[in-house]
Amino acid sequence: MDPLSDVLMMMRPAGYGFRGLDAAGDWALAYDSAQGIRCIAIETGTCRLWLEGCTVPTTLQAGDVVLMTSGAARLGASDAAVPVDAVALLSSVSAGAFVTLNGGGDCVGVGGFFQLGDGQAAALLATLPPLVHVGEGEGRDALMAGIRRLMRELREPGPGGALLASHLAQALLIEALRAHLESGQVHRGWLAALAHPNLRRAMEAMHGNVAHRWSLGELAQCAGMSRSSFAAHFEQVTGETPIGYLARWRMTIASDRLAGGGMSLSAVAASVGYQSESAFGAAFKRVTGRSPRSMGKTSFQVETG
Repeated sequence: MDPLSDVLMMMRPAGYGFRGLDAAGDWALAYDSAQGIRCIAIETGTCRLWLEGCTVPTTLQAGDVVLMTSGAARLGASDAAVPVDAVALLSSVSAGAFVTLNGGGDCVGVGGFFQLGDGQAAALLATLPPLVHVGEGEGRDALMAGIRRLMRELREPGPGGALLASHLAQALLIEALRAHLESGQVHRGWLAALAHPNLRRAMEAMHGNVAHRWSLGELAQCAGMSRSSFAAHFEQVTGETPIGYLARWRMTIASDRLAGGGMSLSAVAASVGYQSESAFGAAFKRVTGRSPRSMGKTSFQVETG
């Protein structure tokens, strides 16, 4: 499986909700910090987005789509308006419906939220950019068309509507991240590496066979680069060495399997490339700061056969 699919599946999107807003005058919505991914799409008009930790607001125009992956946020016409709680306001109407503020007409948009599962979601969410902004020329027309279709399906569900809406919501998340990659605005982290064809090939190799004992030379060969050039470029883009990235992803998988139970410790170790429990335990503690046996049900599993 490819790296983006791997990470999103590990986050286990557990639910979603999309409503619309038609606002006018001096208005503002406040979003509390929550584990999940928020989505905002502007159909007509303009507004501004203040994200926690950023000193300068982001101006959103008609057609723009943004994802917010962390922190509190404020969306509105100006910083002078008294904000209302976004979740309370939008949840006052049914899925796919619109809320009207001050008579509406100035700015029309759609707000959504992707709820994530337990386990590794929080750690993986922290590896994504806090703000993904899909602007003009970055596939936003297709995104907006998908959002309109999702809203229509939520308002007027047909046979199989619940399953279709779920697939549409997940497709929107993937398309938004793809468009962000194509924009050239992702400058650091594993997501940024996917925008570089050579680095992406190496990451696909690691994700495709995580149990393989990858060497730097093999990964460089997958990338079509020299060892030194690949190692330097990978670390410059992602902030970690190729082997360091591989170790972290292995332990993310292992943590998920350990917490879920159903596999013995030795089986989990082997599934991520370790032939002995002691070697796996040392690597796990080095990467996560915890003992494998502290992760849950697996500590009680005994292999039989």
